Amino acid sequence: MSVHTAFSRRQLLGAAAIAAVLALPGAAAHAADPIKIGLVAALSGQSAKSGEAITRGLTIAIEEVNAKGGVLGRPLELIRRDDESNPGKGLLAARELVQREKVAVLFGGLDTPVSMAIVPYMNTEKVPFMGVWAAGTPITRNGAAENYAFRVSAVDEIVDQALVDYAVKKYGAKKPGMILINNSWGESNEAGLKKALGGANMPYAGIEKFNDADVDVVPQLTRLKAAGADTLFMVGNVAPSSIVVKSLDRMGWDVPIVSHWGPAGGRFNELAGASAPKVHFIQTFTFSGKLTPKGEQVFAALKKKFPEIKTTADVTPAVGIANAYDGLHLTALAIAKAGSTEGTKVRMGFYGIDKYDGLIKSYFKPFSSDNQDALGPKDYIFTRFVGPEILPLTN
Repeated sequence: MSVHTAFSRRQLLGAAAIAAVLALPGAAAHAADPIKIGLVAALSGQSAKSGEAITRGLTIAIEEVNAKGGVLGRPLELIRRDDESNPGKGLLAARELVQREKVAVLFGGLDTPVSMAIVPYMNTEKVPFMGVWAAGTPITRNGAAENYAFRVSAVDEIVDQALVDYAVKKYGAKKPGMILINNSWGESNEAGLKKALGGANMPYAGIEKFNDADVDVVPQLTRLKAAGADTLFMVGNVAPSSIVVKSLDRMGWDVPIVSHWGPAGGRFNELAGASAPKVHFIQTFTFSGKLTPKGEQVFAALKKKFPEIKTTADVTPAVGIANAYDGLHLTALAIAKAGSTEGTKVRMGFYGIDKYDGLIKSYFKPFSSDNQDALGPKDYIFTRFVGPEILPLTN
């Protein structure tokens, strides 16, 4: 056997091996590389249940999309980072996911200050941001010439009008007071509540602020009581909202509380104690009551994927699951419309969505350059805690 013959055979064998590898499913398949979906949310601390809920909603939706072949022939892959409810850490996490992981879309979490820190960066990088919990009005209404922030969630300005309407209808409020978290989310709601009260020609007793680390807010509440507040509008996440309730108990002041959805983000029923059910708060979805076929489908998928879920009481907070689920499916439609994962094209893809029958509602042209919030005034319900479960209020 000549050296030339042996070499030729080696070449042929090598070529055959390469051909065999390339013939394997996905071997040549840059096209089959996953499309990465990022999530920056509170995965630890007092609001960790919010991050868990968002993760569950995204996971179920991604599995549904992938079972149908993914998007553009590629599977979706979720990559998460913990923002610890800290704007600086959230921004660092967003930078990593955009620059190193090359996520096509970044989902945000519970905290308005974190999302407001991230969105300007996303607009600069031209990568779409999908908000599924943080409700601060300026997150999507941010004044950017090219706005990459979209949202399937509550919007403070709309919520605040709903809070005022509910307080008047339910409690006959004539002079409400405000107890608001001292950050950008509180500021957003202060503006929204003032606007809503002004439209109703209703005076307010006062505006008091409190901080995440406060262990007592009796002085602030005492001033509101002295000013004649007949109802309280409360804006704060789980721990600080529970402090408000405990402070009211210490004062013996049994005043109605109409709240934004902060208490839903964690163990409010445990932290606030026996008075937790007194707080009526707004939501976008609940698994309690009669479910739609889509609701039944998602609830069954949740129970199968997460064995710890056995009843509807185990899917608290439902808004994180529902908003994330619908947000992911809308995102998949946007990428499909774009025919690309390039940020500028995906942004236009969101505007091109015609309709989607979701968990929260049926969406029809949910996004436009003038309105990048998919949910509106008719998409809210009022709820309260009964034990560990969040139940809708009938009136």
